[in-house]
Amino acid sequence: MPTLASRGRSRRTINEINMVPFIDVMLVLLIIFMVTAPMLSPGMIDVPSVGKGKNMPKVVAQVIVNKDGSLQFKTPEATRSLNQREIGDAAMRWQKGQGPGSAVVISADKGVQYETVVKAMDALQKAGVQRVGLSVKQGG
Repeated sequence: MPTLASRGRSRRTINEINMVPFIDVMLVLLIIFMVTAPMLSPGMIDVPSVGKGKNMPKVVAQVIVNKDGSLQFKTPEATRSLNQREIGDAAMRWQKGQGPGSAVVISADKGVQYETVVKAMDALQKAGVQRVGLSVKQGG
């Protein structure tokens, strides 16, 4: 017969996570991955390359952003130094004179702040220049 003192006791719940089932599941997954990994064959991914577009521009002008933040507008005919406000109008006039197959490419030195390149792109878009691209490396 239980004593009076033992009757008043209640069981305490244990607030710990039982790690044994978790470890068992992890070991099973590890074994599955170790068995299936050698069966996987390495695949090749076809990465698209630059310059395979159907509508490549016939004539390209460049907006060159120099290290000091100054802008140059380079066409096949000439190169002019312009400020931020003038670059959009000059590019729009040039593009209208060249026809629909022309594009404007922004080339920047790697030391130029990104904000300067974004401002040049914004000026071109506000002026209504249709085809604007970014150059991977500066053309000289």
